[in-house]
Amino acid sequence: MIYALSDELVFPPPHLANSSGILAVGGDLSIERLLLAYQMGIFPWYSPEEPIVWWSPNPRFVLYPDDLKVSKSMRQVLRKGLFAVTYDQDFPAVIRACKRIPRPYQDGTWITDEMEAAYIALHEAGFAHSVEVWREERLVGGLYGISLGKCFFGESMFSLESNSSKTGFITLVQTLKEKGFGLIDCQVYTDHLASLGAVEVTRSDFLWELERQLDAPTIKGNWGVWGNDNMSR
Repeated sequence: MIYALSDELVFPPPHLANSSGILAVGGDLSIERLLLAYQMGIFPWYSPEEPIVWWSPNPRFVLYPDDLKVSKSMRQVLRKGLFAVTYDQDFPAVIRACKRIPRPYQDGTWITDEMEAAYIALHEAGFAHSVEVWREERLVGGLYGISLGKCFFGESMFSLESNSSKTGFITLVQTLKEKGFGLIDCQVYTDHLASLGAVEVTRSDFLWELERQLDAPTIKGNWGVWGNDNMSR
């Protein structure tokens, strides 16, 4: 069964999602609804011609920061300092790059104009954050997501040069670990993130861990204040 949302700010329980992980359709992408969704382990994902589709997949793909895997070749890339990494320096540019970059086996983009505007609004409210990867003055990779409590919900990443998105992701995970984050939601399986240590867990285990991480205060605002030598252009 797939639930139809009304204007009322509610979602059905995540465990009622169908076998594909679809829980509900409809509603809106207001800041309030998006925050409620992420707090419940639900996220929107749909194509431009579709209504808003809300998901809670089982299994869930997650990365525990302590389990980050950095290959020998990536350690060499990081030591060489080929890229500079910043936070929240150009969120709109990152989401637009994620929207535009061609992806294998994907016709078009799920980042609709409506989604783009909604997540920029979440960024301006202090909940959505970007990681920018630079080669000199050129933006060559990055990612964005939502932060609530001590959980980071990854949404999308892009790469214009080999190893640029991996550099951004590894740097983010290492920083989040330093800040006490215990969970990174990667939503659904990809080989790319599996190689970095992400694993599949049951929905119930994910929701249990999410509840624990949401007990902590949310670090709102611009994360550029976390900058250090390897996070400056």
